[in-house]
Amino acid sequence: MKKTIGFMAIAMSASLVLAACGNGGASSDSDKESKDLSGTITAVGSSALQPLAEEAGKAFTKENSKVTVNVQGGGSGQGLSQIAAGTVDVGNSDVFAEEKEGVPTDKIKDNKVAVVGMGPIVNKDTGVKDISKEQLIGIFTGKIKNWKEVGGKDLEITVINRAEGSGTRATFEKWGLDGKDSVKAQEQDNSGTVRQMVGKTPGAISYLAFSYFDDSVTALTVDKVEPTEANVQTNDWKIWAYEHMYTKKDANAQTKAFIKFMLSDEIQKGAVSDLGYSSVNAMKVERSVDGKVTDK
Repeated sequence: MKKTIGFMAIAMSASLVLAACGNGGASSDSDKESKDLSGTITAVGSSALQPLAEEAGKAFTKENSKVTVNVQGGGSGQGLSQIAAGTVDVGNSDVFAEEKEGVPTDKIKDNKVAVVGMGPIVNKDTGVKDISKEQLIGIFTGKIKNWKEVGGKDLEITVINRAEGSGTRATFEKWGLDGKDSVKAQEQDNSGTVRQMVGKTPGAISYLAFSYFDDSVTALTVDKVEPTEANVQTNDWKIWAYEHMYTKKDANAQTKAFIKFMLSDEIQKGAVSDLGYSSVNAMKVERSVDGKVTDK
């Protein structure tokens, strides 16, 4: 009898070990899937989203050593046109595809991966830290030409724009300028270049995503409202946009895995906040493509 019980105990122990091994294999399906992933993911478009996409791409590659994530800027227009043409895997955009004429939205999938706040920045020597919405519109439409008109130094205003097709520009003009077109001025394709130029050009003003704010420029408050993540989440700061990563509807395995990774807690609770974005999950409001804002 003792021998029978001992044999049963050994058999049960063996079964548990095998089950544990089996469960280990089952729980590591994602690991197996990870090892199976290979190839290059090319993401093109929004420079506002570029810092987050690059950081997430590095983290994704650490977990998927056979996958290379190649992130390029060029503006939201480039991202949308190239994903629509099928020449890239991910089209990064600050605007909805529906807002860009000629983009076949039925062929691409919208993945909202973050929210980005944007705001006006000025050269630190302008003597201005806060302006009204009306003054902001006046400056960018060319009606206000000197900083002394808004309480600053006697210094000519130099407007620096993002290029046509830029999602940052489209967002800023829509929500910062109430849909008015900015005055004709020098244009730059890259947010990093814009920040550098504003920092070095006396009297300069432009606009950037929060992720590009640093001590080389002054980020203005508008009507005493600060450009912060918390104010974006409640829509108290209204110059913001969803960050979209558009993919083909029949995206390859590595691209699908990358989008899933972008929406994971690792990125949403880590890099998203660390780099000055808001998690899509932290927003207190939602905004539709036609601009309607509702509580979540």
